[in-house]
Amino acid sequence: MQTPQTFVLTLAVVFASLGVVGCAPEVVETPTQTVDTVDTAVARTDGPTGTAGMVASAHRRATEAGVEILELGGNAFDAAVAVASTLTVVEPMNSSIFGGYGTVILYDAERGELRYLDNNGRFPQATNADVFREAERLDDMMRTAKAVSTPGNLHGFEALWEEYGSVPWADLWEAAIFHADEGVAVSAPLGRAIGDTWEHFSDRAREIYGAGGEPFGEGDWLGQHELAASMRTVAAEGAAALYGGSLGAAVIAEIKRRDGFLAMVDLVEHEAEWFEPISIDYRGYEVVTAGAPSNSFAALLAAGIMSRYDTTALGSNTTDYLHRFAEATKHAFWARLMYAGGPEVNPPPLDMLLSEAYWQEQADTLDASRAGRFEPPGPTSTEGADTTHFVIADRWGNVVSATVTLGHGFGSAVLVDEAGIWLNNSMAYSTFEPKGNPMDATPGNRKHSSKSPTIIMQDGRPWAAIGSPGGHTIPQTVAQLAINLIDFEMDLQTALDTPRVAFAEPDVLLVDERVPESVRAELEAMGHNVRPTRGIGLPHALRIEYDADGRPTRFVGAADSRGVGTAIGLAPTPSLDVTR
Repeated sequence: MQTPQTFVLTLAVVFASLGVVGCAPEVVETPTQTVDTVDTAVARTDGPTGTAGMVASAHRRATEAGVEILELGGNAFDAAVAVASTLTVVEPMNSSIFGGYGTVILYDAERGELRYLDNNGRFPQATNADVFREAERLDDMMRTAKAVSTPGNLHGFEALWEEYGSVPWADLWEAAIFHADEGVAVSAPLGRAIGDTWEHFSDRAREIYGAGGEPFGEGDWLGQHELAASMRTVAAEGAAALYGGSLGAAVIAEIKRRDGFLAMVDLVEHEAEWFEPISIDYRGYEVVTAGAPSNSFAALLAAGIMSRYDTTALGSNTTDYLHRFAEATKHAFWARLMYAGGPEVNPPPLDMLLSEAYWQEQADTLDASRAGRFEPPGPTSTEGADTTHFVIADRWGNVVSATVTLGHGFGSAVLVDEAGIWLNNSMAYSTFEPKGNPMDATPGNRKHSSKSPTIIMQDGRPWAAIGSPGGHTIPQTVAQLAINLIDFEMDLQTALDTPRVAFAEPDVLLVDERVPESVRAELEAMGHNVRPTRGIGLPHALRIEYDADGRPTRFVGAADSRGVGTAIGLAPTPSLDVTR
């Protein structure tokens, strides 16, 4: 698949020759893809560098799952399924390949093409958003079945594999099934999330995620046998098991029991959707992210406004730099509220928002010594920050940058007991007033999201892939990462670890507590309502270098050092010949 030199081959033959078992049943046919003629296999390196690929995610087991697929000859698109499914096991509070939703930006090296895959799903046809408007507290609705919207991740990752995959579908699930059945150690973030959500757990959820009536904590051993069984079903039957099959029936039975809106018709009629990505030229680099129906344009707008300044002269994270970025991202936040929309309904005016003239206009109105007051253009909304991001590149130069989520931690806290599947609370992050506004939960409409997986191009090839969790702070984190890499020429790890700021409603500047107290005081004096925080986002990223002929020669990966994520590279190993 995806290579300069190609011939058609079904990789099941290759896997048989390597002694790999677990090929998909006939129900799910492996796509016939084109693959490179290679003289050597690849194997993982000891760290976050390599010469034949890279995987970075929020958990070591998920990263290893992707690496294993690349080691077996698969490509970045195959590995994405393995990473997403394994994150469902090891990081169940932040993502689910079954009950969640997400956004993917990819680069197809064979065609030299960038694409945007939208996994966000649509609001159920029976949605009645009045129940949210009538609720005394919206927070009370977040942990109910009524907040569950159509999950799109499984259809999306199957579509990715059908379009680009080369490894049998069932093989991509082996790591996730193993870890769900055999168990994994609870990480510190997972332990905190279990404790924070424990009061909302069902009896069965408490049996799975705790013992003796107490929630599991860091280091406890977590087995998820119902989830493993669901994964075996999907490995054999494909996404149809959820979208109309036995798993879908289990989901809808639980939704009905809890009086939610999601119905089998929503699952059956769901389909993965491909859209065009959007981009800007940022100091000679092409920064590419998701277009409508995503709200990712806010990341490009913030970066575009900052391109009007000499950021290197201002200096990284100086008071003057952070003030300007705070004002730029504040306007981008305003624009997201003002112009959120889909490709068919209320499309954002991207020609204006992503133009140099508009950036200059905004930069010219920015007060260099005083924070402006935030006046929202209309109704506002929240967005869940309990999300995950991963990046993958393979030896041929294919790249996947994916951000997936359940919304809040453990989503709606609705567990489909017999299937081990957590369901999202996507609908709760709509804007319910005034009724009928573009971000309202309207039956059949798409969910707009700020997830901003990004690929940065240089000379027509992927130079970096970046992204982060963080709800409405995601576009702001992505913009700062791009500036760190391009303007300040930081190495990848430093770019991720450098403290960040983010605007938040009603008019707050979140500032990483690692920013010096003197800088925070100066920002306060300029009129910013500074709120120190432990951190903003938790990004993962990779970089690629090329030889004179445009072939990838070096990969660097990084995971934000505040998290438990891992980046692992790959390199050729001549000890195992898989010449095809």
